[in-house]
Amino acid sequence: MIEFTAPEYLSALPEIFLAAISLVLLMVGVFLGNRSTNMLTWLSVVAMGVAFIMVLAGSHDQSTTFFGMFVSDSFSIFMKCLVLIGAAVTLIMGMGFVKRENMNRFEFPVLILFATLGMLLMISANDLIALYVGLELQSLSLYIVAAFRRDSLRSSEAGLKYFVLGALSSGMLLYGSSMVYGFTGFTGFHEIASAIHNGGGNAHSTTTIGILIGLVFIVAALAFKVSAVPFHMWAPDVYEGAPTPVTAFFAAAPKVAAMALFLRVLLGPFHEMLAQWDQIIVFISIASMVLGAFAAIGQKNIKRLIAYSSIGHIGYAMVGLAAGTPEGIRGVLIYLAIYMVMSLGTFACILAMRRRGQMVEKIDDLAGLSKTNPAIALALAIFMFSMAGIPPLAGFFGKLYVFLAAIEEGMYALAIIGVLTSAVGAYYYIRIVKVMYFDKPVDSFDKPIGAELSTVLLGTGVITLFFFVYPTPVLEGAQAAAALFFP
Repeated sequence: MIEFTAPEYLSALPEIFLAAISLVLLMVGVFLGNRSTNMLTWLSVVAMGVAFIMVLAGSHDQSTTFFGMFVSDSFSIFMKCLVLIGAAVTLIMGMGFVKRENMNRFEFPVLILFATLGMLLMISANDLIALYVGLELQSLSLYIVAAFRRDSLRSSEAGLKYFVLGALSSGMLLYGSSMVYGFTGFTGFHEIASAIHNGGGNAHSTTTIGILIGLVFIVAALAFKVSAVPFHMWAPDVYEGAPTPVTAFFAAAPKVAAMALFLRVLLGPFHEMLAQWDQIIVFISIASMVLGAFAAIGQKNIKRLIAYSSIGHIGYAMVGLAAGTPEGIRGVLIYLAIYMVMSLGTFACILAMRRRGQMVEKIDDLAGLSKTNPAIALALAIFMFSMAGIPPLAGFFGKLYVFLAAIEEGMYALAIIGVLTSAVGAYYYIRIVKVMYFDKPVDSFDKPIGAELSTVLLGTGVITLFFFVYPTPVLEGAQAAAALFFP
């Protein structure tokens, strides 16, 4: 019989805690019913806060447990902190929506908690099987919350599309993993890396080609999870159809976790195959930036516009990964942190868009907002200018770091395409500002917007506006996390 010592368990303490508290809250909801939804939401937020403290208090040295399937290191700590912040903030700012829009069911915060647990497991995965288990725990929860409004045709359609395409991507991930296992004989990341290193002299050998085919399937599955082109087709429909707090959650925490998985897989077991997978990443990056820039121009629905915008942002983040250097990976991590804050703030503005008790999502509904709701207009303008990459806002620094990393590696064409697509993307961001500040006003939005939304708007707005004043925690955290892959 195999025994674990207490120190081995400690590296996975946040995940163990969240798993236990999720089951406890589920039972509380079963016995108390839907009247406990508000209490369970706050308890879920508190649980994420406790897990956040546990993550920060953990050792920053690399340690593995559960037979090497789970790893804790500086990279996992940085990414887990982002995921926990994103998940907790989306729960808080969606509370008013949940009460009003027939979503007041206790399962909602519990499912978000389970999805968050899955993301933490994904980030610390050190084995293809552990990776799949974490990914599916997240995905199964997200399928349900996407279709949570059973009385809404759009929500049901979003959940079904996400489920069908998600199942396809899971199949691709399993097939790719089976190929890698078949040609290396291992599922652990360290063992796969050793097998590639020991047998990697001949790039045209059958084994190397087999591993590469498996890697292509794994990359395709992960590209689906981050909605990168050409696996982006689910994002616009799901973003538009899912309840707005769920869409905000999709745009923040799962994107960060899936990108963490991308980095963990490509820079871990497959680091020596950089010359092969780098070509795939460059293609995905360029395609995502171009489609994100041009497809968003004609959108009328702001949630659909943000979906295409998110595809473009993933393309920009991939520029840093394509560089394959410590500076590039640091740029990716900084970009993800800034993008998460901007996304949360933008969706807080969208959640505040209510007229006579009804949610409105058309860009034209923002006409003259600076005169009717100046605070929301100012906040949304800050986020739009930041997403466009206009200095000195936070979004500018996100793009600056990834483009500089590409230039340092001689990837001038990739950096130029990134700058040009940023210029195109600036059109539809600034168009929203123009509608708010220069178009004829329509009816004002409902007031007040609620303490939760006001707090999120203020916090994200201040961080976006004044990031340049004190960026040290993010820069140093990203630097330490990136250094892990380049000892």
